[in-house]
Parts: sequence; structure tokens; C-alpha cells
Amino acid sequence: MKKNKILKVLIIFVLVFSLTGCTKYLKQDGKTVRNESTGQNLTKNILCQPEGETLKLYEKYNEEVEKENQVKLETLPKCQSLKITEGKYEGIWTSIFVKPLAWFIIQIGKLVNSYGLALILATIIIRAVVWPFTKKTALQSENLKKAQPELNKIEAKYKNRQDQEAMMQKSQEMMMVYKKYNINPLSGCLFSFIQIPLFFAFYEAISRIPAIFEETFLGFQLGTSPAIAAFQHGKYYYLIFIVVIALATYYSFKLNSGASMGKDQEKQMKTMTNVMVVIMTITAFSISSGIAIYWVTSNVFTIVQNLLVKRGKKNV
Repeated sequence: MKKNKILKVLIIFVLVFSLTGCTKYLKQDGKTVRNESTGQNLTKNILCQPEGETLKLYEKYNEEVEKENQVKLETLPKCQSLKITEGKYEGIWTSIFVKPLAWFIIQIGKLVNSYGLALILATIIIRAVVWPFTKKTALQSENLKKAQPELNKIEAKYKNRQDQEAMMQKSQEMMMVYKKYNINPLSGCLFSFIQIPLFFAFYEAISRIPAIFEETFLGFQLGTSPAIAAFQHGKYYYLIFIVVIALATYYSFKLNSGASMGKDQEKQMKTMTNVMVVIMTITAFSISSGIAIYWVTSNVFTIVQNLLVKRGKKNV
């Protein structure tokens, strides 16, 4: 029953995301329009006005394309004046998630005078708000460690029995152990349900706000990917993001998984962690520095959260 509920939630999320607005890039002669000095791909459905060199690139684009393909710059607000309700309704995803997040980052950026720092602070604040939910996942890992000896005994007890009656008895005994230690086998999915939409929301907010993707933070241009910066502009120090993302992803998933519920599930968890690390490492080459900063900050928060939970469990 719980599996069905989780599946329904996942399907609803996929439909919401796929049927509503997302980042679109400027195209000219079949090629994506890019700021050659920074390597930033220029977004078509920006939420506010670009400035400086980027504004000139948009104006040049408008002069060279047909009117229906132009970006209506004059109708867009200044980024610092962006409102949550700005513009027309663009679907649930953009109007309910992306625009409020973009507005939130801009407000913090105005306070600290840095959109790079604003990304870090916004990530920490949001993760702190959802702490009570993600904390449950961390607690599950610690409860599993306590239950592991009893689960191992059950596994050994039914090791050589594969008949239906034995499998049903095994399942019942394991469920009794889960209940004893307050374990929900499906609670680990909660971590993914929170991480995935947040990742895409930050991606959209960064890509559609010129004030963010135009800015440089600690020497990193927030709208440029490590691959473009390193291999096309010779800024190889951007590759540090690849290493940091791989390490942060590995340790956050490793701590989050904690103890397993059996040898088979342990193998599955290790495989899932390794696959996730490989996927994020490959993805890190093409994502912007801004989203890389979000991902690293979010995973460091997860690592700290899990360490605090572990310490709290030891003191109980």
C-alpha cells in the first residue's frame, strides 16, 4: 500500500515537471547562443532583465531574428525588483516553485550583496526548514544498525528455505523487528523526493535569472559549466567542482544509507550509491557553477545532519 502511495507521488511529480515550464535557450541557425567571454548559454525565457555585456548580446539577438522569436526585454522587470507574482502564469512548476525560489535568492543576494553567497545561504535555510523530514531518514539508518543483529539471525534462519510458507514467515518476523525498532523500510525514499525537486528548482532559478548567472563568485562565473570554462577557456581550476561534487555525493549517500537490511539490500545500496556518484560526476561537467555550489552545499548539509544524528543517538 505504501509502495503504491510513493509511486503515485512520483508519477504526479514527473507529470507536474514535464507538463509545465522549463529553461529554454536562445537558438540561432540551429546553435545555442552563448556569451563567448564566459561560456554562458543564454536563456530565452529569462524572468528579469539582463545587464551590461549580456544585455547587448540579447539586443543583438533580437535584431537578427524574427519578431516572434525575440526576447521581450522591455516587458521584463529589473532582477532586483522581481516579484513572486511577476509575469503570466507559466504552470505549477514555474509559478509555484521556480519563481518563489528565484525571488528568495534575489532577496538574500540584495542583503549580502552577493548572489553566490545567496545560493549557499538559501540552500542552508531551505534544508533547515525541511530538517524534521530529512532527519527521519538519518534516524532510520541508526535504528537499522541496532536492528541489524536480529535481522541477520532471521536471514540465517531462512537461508536454506525458499518455499512460500518460509518466505511469508521470514517477512513477518522481519516486519516485527522493523516495528520494534520503529523502522519504515521505505523512508529512505524521502531523501530522494526532497533532493530531486530542489535540484531542478535551483537549476531553473539560476538559469532564468540573469543577475545570478552573470555574477562571478570566488573567481567562478556562476552561469558557466566546468567543461566550457576548463576546455574552451583554459580555466582548469573549474574542474575542482568535479572532485568536490563526487566526494560530497559519495559521503552524503554513504552516511544516509547507514546499515542495510540484508546482504542483498546492502549490495543494492552500494550499487545505487556508486551509480549516483558516477552520474553526478559526469553531470558535473555540464552543470553551471551556480548549481554545483547548490549541490555541494546541500550534500555538506546532509553530511553534517547525519553526523549530528549519529552523535545524538550515541548520547541517548
